[in-house]
Amino acid sequence: QVQLVESGGGLVQAGGSLRLSCAASGSTFSSYAMGWFRQALGKERDFVAAITSRGSRTPYADSVKGRFTISRDNAKSTVYLQMNSLKPEDTAVYYCAQVDGVTLRLPKLWGQGTQVTVSS
Repeated sequence: QVQLVESGGGLVQAGGSLRLSCAASGSTFSSYAMGWFRQALGKERDFVAAITSRGSRTPYADSVKGRFTISRDNAKSTVYLQMNSLKPEDTAVYYCAQVDGVTLRLPKLWGQGTQVTVSS
């Protein structure tokens, strides 16, 4: 059973940066696409970014384009989300997920989430 464990969340001031990590167990990490989603308090869980198994495609939500960068290190079975120029509206619980390889937006397995809080 593959498990996903996020880390790197925390409290940061507006304009600051954070890097989230998601470590996957199991030997098949390099075979599947990964994504990041977020859920603000009282709102639905939304797509943030995704990356194909070899990193050839990296779609982003419009709200984070130009500020967030998704990457992966298949040797370390880890996917990252570099978040720059953070805004208070980025405050949410961030989840990584194994996603489908076509749309890159259908989650198949979730991590437990990590809280990101951006103060104004």
